[in-house]
Amino acid sequence: MRYFIVDDDKASRVMLKNILAEQEGIVIGEADSGVKAIPQILSLAPDVVLIDLLMPELDGIETIQQLKSQGYCGQFIMLSQVVNKEMVGEAYQVGVEFFIHKPINQIEVQSIVRRTAEQLRLKNSLLTIRESLAQFGSVEQPKVQQSVKDIVLKKLHDMGIFSDSASRDIVAIMEVLNEQRAVQLPPLKGLYESALTKLGVPDGDISKESKAMEQRIRRSILTAMEHLASLGAVDYTIDEFEYYAPRFFDFQEISMRMKQIQEESFDIRPVKVNSKKFLHVLYMELIEERK
Repeated sequence: MRYFIVDDDKASRVMLKNILAEQEGIVIGEADSGVKAIPQILSLAPDVVLIDLLMPELDGIETIQQLKSQGYCGQFIMLSQVVNKEMVGEAYQVGVEFFIHKPINQIEVQSIVRRTAEQLRLKNSLLTIRESLAQFGSVEQPKVQQSVKDIVLKKLHDMGIFSDSASRDIVAIMEVLNEQRAVQLPPLKGLYESALTKLGVPDGDISKESKAMEQRIRRSILTAMEHLASLGAVDYTIDEFEYYAPRFFDFQEISMRMKQIQEESFDIRPVKVNSKKFLHVLYMELIEERK
């Protein structure tokens, strides 16, 4: 992965370069302003641009708009000290994929960079498939059925949990259900055990690992709810929010969290997690897309 850093704070640029180097990323350029960054980014064409929101002359959003209008098609990660709903909403609208909050935290940066890299690999794979199919011209080709893994990971990505630790668990569960041609969801305990067996976990460890899997999936669903509530708090017409929030979750819980975010409330009531509903809806959608 090739990165370009735009930040008027030199210390932030140095810190980001060090973190990216540990992640085997290559920083091919840097600039302390949007004005200086634009010609370099257009010339070097990095995979990902990490860009500060607040800068003199051109801010991060204005810089992104100019880059996109001049043909740059890479990914953007926004750096920001400001948590302002209007500015965050505007950043999403111009194409920002992820936010890194300042002061910079190494673990957060590593997590966001991994998710961005995985997203870009998925995007490039889909582009390669489309280009391959396009070479056949107008000749009608048989429909290629997507794998269970591809369908599930696409939906998890849309919900903000593509690279979450439970992704492998959820994919395995869906593969088990698909292989069993299940009509309805079996008890979760048995389902988790079947998925662990598929993942090659020894029989003696199944009971302990089943509880760990249950907790990983609950945390992952909570992360998805938080992600969607954050999107909805900014703009409830965002496609991912409109599609996933009412289908996969208890919408009252999502709405409550949205309200807390909008009001910046410190009195946060724990959100209820319904793992069975989440997995059931995901399986129903999997069946529909593999028809």
